[in-house]
Amino acid sequence: MSSKKSLFFVFIAAVLFSIGGLCVKVIPWNALSINSFRSIISVLMLFAFAKLTRHKLKLTPGVFAGACAMCATTTLYAMANKLTTAANTILLQFSAPVFVILFMWFIFKERPKRLDVVTCLIVFGGIACFFLDSLGSGNMLGNFLALLSGVGYAWVFLLGKIPGGDPLFSAMLGQTMGGLIGLPWLVRETQFDAVTMTAAIILGVFQLGFAYIFFTSGIRYAPPVSASLMTGIEPILNPVLVAIVLGEMISPLALAGGAVVFVTIMVYNVIGARADKRDLSQGENV
Repeated sequence: MSSKKSLFFVFIAAVLFSIGGLCVKVIPWNALSINSFRSIISVLMLFAFAKLTRHKLKLTPGVFAGACAMCATTTLYAMANKLTTAANTILLQFSAPVFVILFMWFIFKERPKRLDVVTCLIVFGGIACFFLDSLGSGNMLGNFLALLSGVGYAWVFLLGKIPGGDPLFSAMLGQTMGGLIGLPWLVRETQFDAVTMTAAIILGVFQLGFAYIFFTSGIRYAPPVSASLMTGIEPILNPVLVAIVLGEMISPLALAGGAVVFVTIMVYNVIGARADKRDLSQGENV
């Protein structure tokens, strides 16, 4: 697969991911019930995709680690969306690239550049705005869970660093885990009206199923920096959809913090992409 096509796949996945905030808000179920239902549907789709593409599935420590990251990302995201605003949830989750830098430094012993450190400091300053804004609003727990979801999301981008990793199988196993965790809550739900079921099915089929098919296919070949840049469309579309349909607006302080997080990571990725291109051209000229 060409780099251009793989990046387009990641872009499609990010657009599909962005509908999660709206659908989760519409469904009156417990957050774990929502995640269980959508995860079960997505597992069936990913399994069918693996069969159609004759993808050989294998269980390794790397696959299991990736599955845990996938499960944490989706489960914590659903829980956070019920406890805080969709804008706070997705923008805090979008702190993932900062945690990628930290994990690369402390776990994989790859010392970050000065730009990496500066980026971390600025982004964490932006994240602090969310917590200052939520001190008296009851959103503290939701913001904290959203931030933890960003930690899990960071590991999703690091699957290539883990020996024996397989993004597709990790997604399948992770969604299976999420489905099982929420199943006890799902079987106790009583509201199954047309709006609820439509939103739940959309989550399973599009926001997780097709999204992870495109994401796991593209991330195998896309440059990590460029791929993370492509996912920047998600934190823009997610709160916009919720604001348009449900009228849920982000506060000025949280908006400022979100702007800091988003702009800083975008600038970081653009600078990194230019540096990679410059290094590549210099290598060709040697």
